[in-house]
Amino acid sequence: MKLGLQIPSFTWPAGTSGLAPTLARIGQAAEDADFASLWVMDHFFQIGMIGKPEEPMLEGYSALNFLAAVTRRIRLGTLVTGVIYRQPGILVKTMTSLDILS
Repeated sequence: MKLGLQIPSFTWPAGTSGLAPTLARIGQAAEDADFASLWVMDHFFQIGMIGKPEEPMLEGYSALNFLAAVTRRIRLGTLVTGVIYRQPGILVKTMTSLDILS
């Protein structure tokens, strides 16, 4: 069995100034704990069932690029990708660039 970790919220005690170091620690800890994968949401704003729209929400592919720089082997992904706001050609380039660089 392979287990993955999802990060559904970026509302953390250190606030927005602590987003990068906290996300790096989570990514590294997930990898150290042998999680097979790490996932973020592809939403521009927090969804109502998890929090308020004004809560911090990182852009999904930027967050994955950051996580790729601080991890080595864990598989990274978005839970879904919004086709209504992702132009297909740009999305393919974004994803293939992430794949190659990570």
